[in-house]
Amino acid sequence: MRLTRYTDYALRVLMYLSARPERHCAISEISGNYRISHNHLTKVVHDLGRSGLVRAARGRNGGITLARPAADINVGEVVRMTEDSFQVVDCDTCIVAPGCGLSSVMAEASNAFLAVLDRYTLADLPHGEADFMALFPAPQEDGERLRGMNH
Repeated sequence: MRLTRYTDYALRVLMYLSARPERHCAISEISGNYRISHNHLTKVVHDLGRSGLVRAARGRNGGITLARPAADINVGEVVRMTEDSFQVVDCDTCIVAPGCGLSSVMAEASNAFLAVLDRYTLADLPHGEADFMALFPAPQEDGERLRGMNH
């Protein structure tokens, strides 16, 4: 099973925010740290906000935070929300589909995949918060962050 880049980015944003629950983070900070497209990440964050997973605040100390505790955000829920389909093979247009057992096997495999993800929350993902955040540069001061947001 392969997840889309959109889902990958959504999970990365949520993990980043869960490791820094005490502060608001700028999208530019997250995109810069992950070295991914700011524009694409903005769309992902907007959708995470609409779904109630992320909260945005405007102003000098603005940015984004998790809308609920990391322990309350299920990984399977996020993946289901961000993926269009879990249909592994295209049985809808196949002429042998009525007599083939492949679709039921693939559906079982998809369900097993999601069942594993359902066992985890965001709080379970980082292997030691300090180790995870050590992979990124230290957060910039507000003035530096705001100047960085304008670029």
